[in-house]
Amino acid sequence: MTPERAEKNNQRKYIREPAKRIFASELRETRLQFKDGEDEKSPVYVMLPTGERCNRIFFCGQMTQKERKGDENPFYTARVTDPTGIFFINAGSYQQEAMLKISQIEAGAYVSVVGKPIVRETPDGSVFVSVRVENISETDIETTKIWVDDAAEATLNRLDKFGETDDSVKANEFYNTNKNVFRKMAYEALVRTEI
Repeated sequence: MTPERAEKNNQRKYIREPAKRIFASELRETRLQFKDGEDEKSPVYVMLPTGERCNRIFFCGQMTQKERKGDENPFYTARVTDPTGIFFINAGSYQQEAMLKISQIEAGAYVSVVGKPIVRETPDGSVFVSVRVENISETDIETTKIWVDDAAEATLNRLDKFGETDDSVKANEFYNTNKNVFRKMAYEALVRTEI
């Protein structure tokens, strides 16, 4: 391998994928999780019902609850609400900076969050979707409103391309997606934010 090609490969390995804007109610419906590649460090994705894979998401909302758990290996869990529902977030010893930030943010504050969606099946067979926080910051209602606009636009753009991409075809096979449900969700989020 030439030095130029090795450098190009190394650069490719460390480029983070952009975080997708997604509403809580769509994340709650997400069930399909898969690894892209055989390597131990291959990225893990979720397939959104609106037809796009993602391994990182970005969202804003109000932190309505937070709780510190564990003694020897403490971690934080919290709930963040957007106009469509609740994100369940967590950060532990592998996300020290995020855990520290969560500990310092008061419940009721508006936050912006970047994290990795995780789909888990519980012992009773139900599915629980949470977000492992990479970064969290306190924000304000105006920034949250801008995020709602961006998330609605991203959702509608995914729906406009639905059926035209390989990912959206796979999503439709898995979820049998009703596009009208997600269009309505996006429009209602916009309306609720303007009140």
